[in-house]
Amino acid sequence: MTVNIIKLAVGIEDIDHLAERQKHRRNKNGNCFHVTRMMPTRGKEIVDQGSLYWVIKGFIQVRQPIVGLNAVKGEDGRSMCEIELDPKLVVVQATACRAFQGWRYLKPEAAPADLKGRRGGVYVDPKMPKAVRLELAKLGLL
Repeated sequence: MTVNIIKLAVGIEDIDHLAERQKHRRNKNGNCFHVTRMMPTRGKEIVDQGSLYWVIKGFIQVRQPIVGLNAVKGEDGRSMCEIELDPKLVVVQATACRAFQGWRYLKPEAAPADLKGRRGGVYVDPKMPKAVRLELAKLGLL
């Protein structure tokens, strides 16, 4: 079974801001990465199948396929996990999400759908401005 991860994008204003920040965080393979304290125990269910879903400003807005989980050492010598991410950002249906610490597993059936036009009979133009899309999601119309 595929498992995803959900994580807050602390200090990120929008998807473009996330993309800009990630330009400067690339590993030797050219992939983006995010370092976190805990290594997922369900790593085999995540790598090459799962995605990291980013919560930006209280909404799950974008995902990135996870291509690797690497054990690394922090500056203080502690073991940490480098989540290696495909640089491609996939916009998803904006879905409200409460704040939490760290990361959480996200089952595929709970993950928001990719934004590609029609979903559940509702047409969503992928070129719709993000502010309008977020406001419609807050109102429960998307």
